[in-house]
Amino acid sequence: QVQLVESGGELVQAGGSLRLSCAASGRTFSTYTMGWFRQAPGNEREFVAAITWRGSISYYAESVKGRFTISRDNAKNTVYLQMNSLKSEDTAVYYCAATPPGYSMSEPYNYNYWGQGTQVTVSS
Repeated sequence: QVQLVESGGELVQAGGSLRLSCAASGRTFSTYTMGWFRQAPGNEREFVAAITWRGSISYYAESVKGRFTISRDNAKNTVYLQMNSLKSEDTAVYYCAATPPGYSMSEPYNYNYWGQGTQVTVSS
């Protein structure tokens, strides 16, 4: 079992930066691929970024590539999402999620565990 709690979401101006954190509990955190997803009102949940258990491979949606960076600290059981050059279209609830290794990292249905989400609002 893995429990996930996101934090760091807030209101920010366009062009600004935020860092989201996702704290995990559970002994097996370090073995999971971790992902960030987001969902805006009226939209489906969409993939943002993911990172393998060692942190050696990361994968991004095209819409955030070059602006967002995912990282993890297994000693702290935490995964991060650094978001720079934020745009109004980045406004959404952001969720972190965990999946065992070996599955497609961009598909939400592959993720077993989800946090409750944190709201990011970018004002233009």
